[in-house]
Amino acid sequence: MSGSFRPRSLFEVSRRAAGGQQAFDPALREFLDVFYGEPGEREGALAVAPVPLSAVHDAYLAATAEHLARSYGIEVPAWSETHGNGLKRPFFAGGLESLKALLAVESPTAFRRRLLFVSKDALSRPTELARKSEGAF
Repeated sequence: MSGSFRPRSLFEVSRRAAGGQQAFDPALREFLDVFYGEPGEREGALAVAPVPLSAVHDAYLAATAEHLARSYGIEVPAWSETHGNGLKRPFFAGGLESLKALLAVESPTAFRRRLLFVSKDALSRPTELARKSEGAF
C-alpha cells in the first residue's frame, strides 16, 4: 500500500486495519482529515459498513459514523445500528483509572451507548479546529 493515499471511508479504515496495511488509529485519523476537508464526500464516507475487526474497533467505527452523521446533518447509516455491538464491558480510552469519571461525563452519546468512553474531542483534528476558528463551518 502506498502511504500517500488516505482512507476516504470508514470501510477503508477497517479494510486497511484488517489487512495489516495500516494500524487502526492512524488510519482513522487520516480518514477524519479527509472527512473534514472534503464536505462533498462525507455521506459516501460513512455509507459502506466496515469489515469486522474487534469488539472495541467495531464499536468505535459505528460510534464514529453515528456521531459524524448527526454532527453534519447526514443520515445515520443503518449499518451503524447493528455493527459494533459486541462490547460486554465498558472501554475507557487512555486506560487511566483517574480519567474514567471525566470520560464518562464527556463521552458523546454515540460512544457512550456502545460502552465506549472517550474524550469530548476524540474525533477532533487540527485541520477541523482551524476551519472552525476561521468560521468556515
